[in-house]
Amino acid sequence: MSWGTELWDQFDNLEKHTQWGIDVLEKYIKFVKERTEIEISYAKQLRNLSKKYQPKKNSKEEEEYKYTSCKAFLATLNEMNDYAGQHEVISENMTSQITAELARFVQELKQERKSHFHDGRKAQQHIETFWKQLEASKRRFERDCKEADRAQQYFEKMDADINVTKADVEKARQQAQIRHQMAEDSKAEYSSILQKFNHDQHEHYHTHIPNIFQKIQEMEERRIVRIGECMKTYAEVDRQVIPIIGKCLDGITKAAESIDQKNDSLLVIEAFKSGFEPPGDIDFEDFTQPMKRTVSESSLSNSRWDGKSEPKPGSKSKGKLWPFIKKNKLSLKLGGGPEDFSNLPPEQRRKKLQQKVDELNKEIQKEMDQRDALTKMKDVYIKNPQMGDAASVDHKLAELGQNMEKLRLEAQKFEGWLAEVEGRLPVRTEQSRRQSGMYDTQNTSGVNNCAQDRESSPDGSYTEEPSQESEMKVPVTEFDDEFDDEEPLPTIGTCKALYTFEGQNEGTISVMEGEMLYVIEEDKGDGWTRIRRNEDEEGYVPTSYVEVYLDKNAKGAMTYI
Repeated sequence: MSWGTELWDQFDNLEKHTQWGIDVLEKYIKFVKERTEIEISYAKQLRNLSKKYQPKKNSKEEEEYKYTSCKAFLATLNEMNDYAGQHEVISENMTSQITAELARFVQELKQERKSHFHDGRKAQQHIETFWKQLEASKRRFERDCKEADRAQQYFEKMDADINVTKADVEKARQQAQIRHQMAEDSKAEYSSILQKFNHDQHEHYHTHIPNIFQKIQEMEERRIVRIGECMKTYAEVDRQVIPIIGKCLDGITKAAESIDQKNDSLLVIEAFKSGFEPPGDIDFEDFTQPMKRTVSESSLSNSRWDGKSEPKPGSKSKGKLWPFIKKNKLSLKLGGGPEDFSNLPPEQRRKKLQQKVDELNKEIQKEMDQRDALTKMKDVYIKNPQMGDAASVDHKLAELGQNMEKLRLEAQKFEGWLAEVEGRLPVRTEQSRRQSGMYDTQNTSGVNNCAQDRESSPDGSYTEEPSQESEMKVPVTEFDDEFDDEEPLPTIGTCKALYTFEGQNEGTISVMEGEMLYVIEEDKGDGWTRIRRNEDEEGYVPTSYVEVYLDKNAKGAMTYI
């Protein structure tokens, strides 16, 4: 079926239809363009979403991503980022393969359509012009024939009238002949134009217009084919990214399957394990009859008297639980805490020390790498003096050497503390101390050492030597209110301050290096020892800051100078 033969008289309708076809193309282009904008916006929102939930660097949130569930979530965020990238690919491919190409095609189509319909109008104008010429020739022929008939009738009338002269008759005859000749000429011209018009009209409706309409039909069919191809491309662009999107989704599934609840539980243990032993049972204290109060050494109260002194009848016992409950809060209040992390529970302290040692070793390795690089540079300068002055490197090498020495000393210090925590080095006192987060209550030595630093009073209490009295003048620290109504604990030994400690937090006491003090409560495994200077000054100090001498035979009461 051809438009040229079937639609030979539908020039105007074809013009409208082809314009509608171009409008459809432009509408489809607009549709694809809006789809690409949606894809870009969606990808941007996905990327922003992924970025929003990414852990911040050097923050506590980043530490949480050691758990498998958090790692899986992080993998999900990364996969979503790649997922967003595929939507950007969709937008880019649709823009380049559909929108841009189709826009160029529409411009070409408009130009081609304009040319075809211009040729059609030109052919139509040509046939209309011939039609007008034919009509003019026909009217002229008709007029000449009528004029010839009137001239003939006038001649015949003049010829029949006897009163008319011969000259007038001859003139009328000649006029009739002229009109008749003019009619014949008009007839010949009309016949000629008619033949030519019929020929041109045949060519117009059977050759020119069919050819033009055929080209318009081909153009329209190309438009239809092209929009179909674009629709296929539209689907293919989506289909091309499906495998990659599938991999992203597979990655999310794999990350979800990698979640190990048991491993996360172990990580919680590693993160919060204190290394303490659970408290033991509290012995029953019978107040109905005068007898010695005995308390389990593993109980929370950990009273250090040996039963030789009885509590006052109305004394409060709420302070007995304070070391276990309050000292954990005390550790939190210390903020940065001492350099050796002695304010932390044993297991946490070991982890912090190990982390610090690893950081120092990395810094040392970094300095060594820089030193090796400078050494090689110096060798190059020595071999090729024109490349640089070897002496200019010496200052930097010396500086690196000093830095390395400082870092090594620092690392050795922390390694010593770490070894002490892990039980790999002997403690500084003759008594055995807690190892690997557990406190050993065995203390069989130290009595003789204590005897050298203190004197026994007649009633069994102890007094400090005068030489030590001058060393104990340190500002009094605030003490917890829970001790206000509690009977003072008896001393269980003495201790010597190995380092100066500024007790600026609630429940702590300041000590000076070399100062001798009384021990009223041992370290229960949390890294703190409770000591007393006089009746008004007592508190906690880090166990690693003092050297303890325990005395099992210490009396329940003591005398202060």
